[in-house]
Amino acid sequence: MSSDPWGRVDETGTVYVRTADGEQVVGSWQAGSPEEALAYFERKYEGLVVEIGLLEKRVKTTDLSAKDASAAIDHIREQVDAHHAVGDLEALKVRLDKLVETVDKRREERKQQRAKQSDEARHAKEALVVEAEELAQSDQWRAAGERLRALVDTWKGLPRLDRKSDDELWHRFSHARSAFSKRRKAHFASLDAQREEARRTKERLVGEAEALSGSTDWGPTAARYRELMAEWKAAGRAQREHEDDLWNRFRGAQDVFFAARSSVFAERDAEQTENLKLKEELAEEAEKLLPISDLKSARAAFRTLNERWEAIGHVPRDARPKVEGRMHAVERALQEAEETEWRRTNPEARARAAGLTGQLQAAVDKLRGQIDQARAQGNNAKADKLERELEGRQALLDQALKGLEEFGG
Repeated sequence: MSSDPWGRVDETGTVYVRTADGEQVVGSWQAGSPEEALAYFERKYEGLVVEIGLLEKRVKTTDLSAKDASAAIDHIREQVDAHHAVGDLEALKVRLDKLVETVDKRREERKQQRAKQSDEARHAKEALVVEAEELAQSDQWRAAGERLRALVDTWKGLPRLDRKSDDELWHRFSHARSAFSKRRKAHFASLDAQREEARRTKERLVGEAEALSGSTDWGPTAARYRELMAEWKAAGRAQREHEDDLWNRFRGAQDVFFAARSSVFAERDAEQTENLKLKEELAEEAEKLLPISDLKSARAAFRTLNERWEAIGHVPRDARPKVEGRMHAVERALQEAEETEWRRTNPEARARAAGLTGQLQAAVDKLRGQIDQARAQGNNAKADKLERELEGRQALLDQALKGLEEFGG
């Protein structure tokens, strides 16, 4: 018979292991000595120790699933419970129990982590749905479309929720995308219709612009071109493949007309510049008639100058007021001289002027007498009032006397 602290072999070759519940049969050994039997079953125990140690390490350092870890623990526990090894089996059971606790704790942690991840995924997907529903109402077609595509990629990267919740959120998300696509399709269909209408309008405008390009009716045609340009801008843009070609034709027709007009205007400007030079020379000759000493000869000379003036033609518009003003000034001087001469030689006008002067002189003399009388009587207030009236009559008398002088009186 042979034994050690954890087991023994009896005379029949039966091997026992000592446990808290008493001795348990490990097996029978007939092939060798009792020491060899104990050594064999002790090695089996060491194998279980190594296997448990490896499992403990895997549980702590790898992402071994709780299911697989529990299966491995159950497999080792079956071997320990079968008592097919000699050693401290209770210690192995304690280690297995602790390992079960570790696995259960890990399972709970992972369950909570999955719940947290699921909650985060739910919030993330709800946020995506809300943003997609807002974007569905946007008119920023390019930016909103690109953002919706980015949201789809984000959605695909998120974990799935429970089927019911995931399907409900996806339905809302998909509906928002469909609503946006429908609105965008309708918008661009409307835009295409508008662009087709713009194309027809601009083709009509191009036709008229090209028909006008050879016109020499400069003013009305230029005005019509301005109206056509306003209509062009109001028509909106045609399709891209037509817009540039239509514009080039429209602009080209205008360029033909305005180039021809510019050429004609350049010739006219040159002619008018020469006309201005000639009129400035005539104005200078007219100004030499001033001051007027001989009205008759001055009038004849100005008439000749004016006939030459009318024969010259137009001058540049911006220079016209100045040069015409010089001639008008001479003309006004002649008119004033003629009026003075007429008044001087008109007996009726002279008689009226003399009569008016006499009346005013009599009134002034009378007022002076009244003033002297009022002063003598000490009525200064009345005298002051009469003197103010005298001032007005005296001014009229002075003016009348000046007019009478013009008649040679």
